[in-house]
Amino acid sequence: MRSNPGDEYTFTEINPTKWTFNNSPQILVPIANGSEEMEAVMIIDILRRAKANVVVAAVGDNLEILASRQVKLVADILLDEAAKFSYDLIVLPGGLGGAQTFANSEILVNMLKKQMETNRPYAAICASPALVLEPNGLLKGKKATAFPALCSKLSDQSHAENRVVVDGSLVTSRGPGTTMEFSLAIVEKLFGRDKALDLAKIMLFTRQ
Repeated sequence: MRSNPGDEYTFTEINPTKWTFNNSPQILVPIANGSEEMEAVMIIDILRRAKANVVVAAVGDNLEILASRQVKLVADILLDEAAKFSYDLIVLPGGLGGAQTFANSEILVNMLKKQMETNRPYAAICASPALVLEPNGLLKGKKATAFPALCSKLSDQSHAENRVVVDGSLVTSRGPGTTMEFSLAIVEKLFGRDKALDLAKIMLFTRQ
C-alpha cells in the first residue's frame, strides 16, 4: 500500500460513458498459466467486495493455473464453459505468459470483440492491453496504457503515462502497483464513486 494515502484515488477518463446493467453485474476474469497473481487476486477481491458476481475462468484444460510467481490459483470454471454466457464486463489481468495465452485463445478474443461491438465494458492491465487488445483491434480509436516496457506496442501512446485510463467502455492500467486504482475505477463505473471511495477507505488505500 501507499505510505501516505490521500483522501481520494484518481484516474484519467476520456469520453465519459454511463455503464448500465441489470441486477448484480456479471463479470468475467480469465486466468491462465503465467497470469500476474497480484493483479488477478486484487481484481477478483475488490470486485467481489463491491458485490459484483465475478466468474473466474481458466483458459486451458485445467481449473488450476500456475501464475507468474509460481502461485497456484484455482478458477471457478473453464473458459470453454464460461463462453456459453454473456457478461457485463470482462477484465484481463496481466502477466506476460498469461497475456500471450489470452491472445492465442480464439474463444476469448471473440468474446472481447463481442463486448466491443455491443458497447459492453472490457478492461485489461499490464501486458494484456498491448499483447491482447492492441493486436486484435480492441484499442482502435481508444486511449490506453499498459506495462511501461510494452507501451511501444500501442498504436496510440498519447495517454500511456497515466496509471489508469478509462475511455468510454474501456479501462486499462499499467501493472501490479496500479491494480488498486484500476479495480476501484471499475467499481466506480459500475456502482458510483461513493461506493468506490468507501471500499478504498475500508482497505486503507485512502485515508479513513
